[in-house]
Amino acid sequence: KGVLVYIYMGMLAVFCTNAMNILAGVNGVETGQSVIIGTSIAVFNVIEIARDQFAAKHLFSLYLILPFIAVSLALLRHNWYPSKVFVGDTLCYFAGMTFAVVAILGSFSKTMLLFFIPQVFNFLYSVPQLFGIIPCPRHRLPKFDRATGLLGMSYAKFSPDQMGPGGAALLKTLSFLRLAKVEWSPPSGKEKKAEISVNNLTIINYLLKFIGPTHERTLTIYIMTVQVVGTIIAFSIRYGFVRFFYDVVQ
Repeated sequence: KGVLVYIYMGMLAVFCTNAMNILAGVNGVETGQSVIIGTSIAVFNVIEIARDQFAAKHLFSLYLILPFIAVSLALLRHNWYPSKVFVGDTLCYFAGMTFAVVAILGSFSKTMLLFFIPQVFNFLYSVPQLFGIIPCPRHRLPKFDRATGLLGMSYAKFSPDQMGPGGAALLKTLSFLRLAKVEWSPPSGKEKKAEISVNNLTIINYLLKFIGPTHERTLTIYIMTVQVVGTIIAFSIRYGFVRFFYDVVQ
């Protein structure tokens, strides 16, 4: 168990930083999710201190997370649409590492993953592109329409021979489950190959699939709503259905 714990801690740090980073690219999203997750951690710390469960560790975690929330709130004011500050990878990596550190030092590394439910879904949804089963473009941000000022789904376009093993079956499954919009264009002419178009597999594009072209500020509000719902589910699991998920809760 000793060696596996260290491996898990390392993986947690890598996941937290990168999960924050791939759910990004829209004004306010990186900072907004940082504020919501940080606030969730603070609330969890207060509850555990009141219950006298590892109070000293949760108090130490609280000391670290409160300044982070305060700084993130100040940053959110400038990062909200229209953004005056672009945080890039720097905030994502800093925030993710902060969350990993407070979870490890506070001995609630399992519970921390519950606060990352939207990020976990986004990662799993992105796996076909991240692991090369389906071609992954350099940028997967929503597409901006200059004429309307709205954001819509962005697409990856490629030929069938560019997919990895099982790519075609995976696309058909995603289309059948309505998890992605897939279009197959037959070859036209002698030289042009068949082309496949699929929306980039991120939770942001997935939301746009259902709500349609949306203003950037409104899209951020939708994403933050998803994050809050994820937090509600996390607390429900942690305190309402804990016995079904963990033998020993951390």
